[in-house]
Amino acid sequence: MDEKPTTRKDSGFCSLRYGLALIMHFSNFTMITQRVSLSIAIIAMVNSTQHQDPDNTSTEGPLTDPLSNQSRSIKDFGTRAAVYQWSTETQGIIFSSISYGIILTLIPSGYLAGIFGAKHILGAGLLISSLLTLFTPMAAEFGVILVIAIRTVQGMAQGMAWTGQFTIWAKWAPPLERSKLTSIAGSGAAFGSFIILCVGGLITQALGWPFVFYIFGSIGCVCCVLWFTVIYDDPMNHPCISGKEKEHITSSLAQQSSSPRRSIPIKAMVRCLPLWAIFMGFFSHFWLCTIIITYLPTYISTVLHVNIRDSGVLSSLPFIAASSCTVLGGQMADFLLSRNLLSLITVRKLFSSLGLLLPSLCAVALPFVTSSYITTIVLLILIPGTSNLCDSGFIINTLDVAPRYASFLMGISRGFGLTAGIISSTTTGFLISQDSESGWRNVFFLSAAVNMFGLIFYLIFGQAEIQNWAKERTLTRF
Repeated sequence: MDEKPTTRKDSGFCSLRYGLALIMHFSNFTMITQRVSLSIAIIAMVNSTQHQDPDNTSTEGPLTDPLSNQSRSIKDFGTRAAVYQWSTETQGIIFSSISYGIILTLIPSGYLAGIFGAKHILGAGLLISSLLTLFTPMAAEFGVILVIAIRTVQGMAQGMAWTGQFTIWAKWAPPLERSKLTSIAGSGAAFGSFIILCVGGLITQALGWPFVFYIFGSIGCVCCVLWFTVIYDDPMNHPCISGKEKEHITSSLAQQSSSPRRSIPIKAMVRCLPLWAIFMGFFSHFWLCTIIITYLPTYISTVLHVNIRDSGVLSSLPFIAASSCTVLGGQMADFLLSRNLLSLITVRKLFSSLGLLLPSLCAVALPFVTSSYITTIVLLILIPGTSNLCDSGFIINTLDVAPRYASFLMGISRGFGLTAGIISSTTTGFLISQDSESGWRNVFFLSAAVNMFGLIFYLIFGQAEIQNWAKERTLTRF
């Protein structure tokens, strides 16, 4: 039977834990804008319509004497931004390099965050990612190898920042509020995608593509100040928390083991099919989501033949839907649980099914409706929107089956997801380089097949009870 802990209500949305959720929302917003910024800027960075110098990897507009034109506008400065001769295959490698970096630090950072606290590890990752974003235009001037290196290290920093969030929620989120709190925090990624894709093209046209990196890198630095000021690992240590809220959180989590751990039950985890169900769900979910985040501006630009400004605006629409669906899905999931309408595992499987099946249907339909501009845009909006319903499904399932190891397991889960992202980004670049029309069709069909595999696996093996090895005090050694 699924456990449904009952807790008495407190101040709800006016409480400190919801303030922390908003700070994490802003942090996730910052990280995703820094990640996606290249996807929108690269359209201008490799603009083949501009003159290319065959002897160089980049070209610039004619230089002028600054003393003779002191009133030159920022827009004129932006038009001198360099243009690079990067092939489609090279762009695919650049896109996937940040995933390589993330996957390198997901597991160790999740483990270390559980031991030493998530505040400093996450904050450091956010700060490093922000600084590297600021240096990306300079790296491009030195060549594609340095860009790949910068993006890889930036991915390592973001891997530190993504994973440890669940360490904080394991101590801050009452069981009946997990979906709401994590969905508020997680929706920052979708909202960030909306903003960067909406304004990225406008910034590129008005100021030049380097300012996309300068602006969102600077926002990240501001977010770091907010993070280190407000975030605390444990509600017991926060100087601003009320006694009522502290009692509410600690009493709701009292039934969960909080004994210290010095080792991790690796063997038990490897044999645990419910964990593998979560891992396969992440793999499937990230496969299609990575394609949408990375290649959506390119798809709209090449298939619908839209200019960079309109391409950015249109590319942003799916992610405002995703942000809304994330929050609404979390509210609905906790509503169903709090009213005892459905069991915990039923809620997790319901939202996982909606989040994997619906976007698959939309993806399969896309190649057949390219002649209809409106229908194509509607389907592109529905894919990320419905995909984010998974945030109330297997995405937070580790908090149900093993809350003591939630951060570590989230690192492994995202490792599977980022592996899927690496494969899907590289595969997409290869397929569309062969033939655009058939390439995109194969990309979407393959994505739907991967989603169906993950869904079936999760429906068969997914669980929501705390696993026996997650309750034990004496743990299996490495």
